[in-house]
Amino acid sequence: MAYSDFTLNTVIKQFNLQLSEQLHLFSNTPELESSQYLRDTLEYNIPLALASNSEKARSEMIIAPVLIELRKQLNSQISLFSGIEFNVDEEQGLKGICAFLMSRSPELLMIKAPVILIVEAKKENLNAGLGQCIAEMVAAQFFNEKEQNQIKTIFGAVTTGSAWKFIRLQNHTVEIDLVEYFVSNVNKILGILSDGIFEKISDKLEST
Repeated sequence: MAYSDFTLNTVIKQFNLQLSEQLHLFSNTPELESSQYLRDTLEYNIPLALASNSEKARSEMIIAPVLIELRKQLNSQISLFSGIEFNVDEEQGLKGICAFLMSRSPELLMIKAPVILIVEAKKENLNAGLGQCIAEMVAAQFFNEKEQNQIKTIFGAVTTGSAWKFIRLQNHTVEIDLVEYFVSNVNKILGILSDGIFEKISDKLEST
């Protein structure tokens, strides 16, 4: 068993999680202004990615530029890993490849705690990726605990590139925002992602 084998039902049962489905969980999160470079990049890349209609194209042409922009905005205080093996507990199926993983550490050669954000790319059905993403978030919790670097919250996102659905894991409670956010408002997406790394964007700005 690996991350990709988990469904929402199996991950909730296996790890005794409490599921909370909410509307507008992140709707009040402040936006983070994107650069003109990112806006130009997305304007050019999105039609290509959607025409190709593959997870790889969407990951490379839409998702990666957004996450790289986030790292730039945070003055490279975080690390970004793409397509990386993240094996935490093989007996429980917490193993496999994460599409994107972010750690609150500037080191780039290896994953260091705390892992704070998981982004899973899907070609079409966002809901089908929820179980996989939550399993990776649970693995991040376990990883941080093993490294004695516990943080209260792990954030996650399942995205097609154009549409994003966000998840928050606190202890054993999983909160899923039922609202989908769209890359046409990339400032909102950046704001939510930033909020997954720092409690408030103001905290991020104070630390830069």
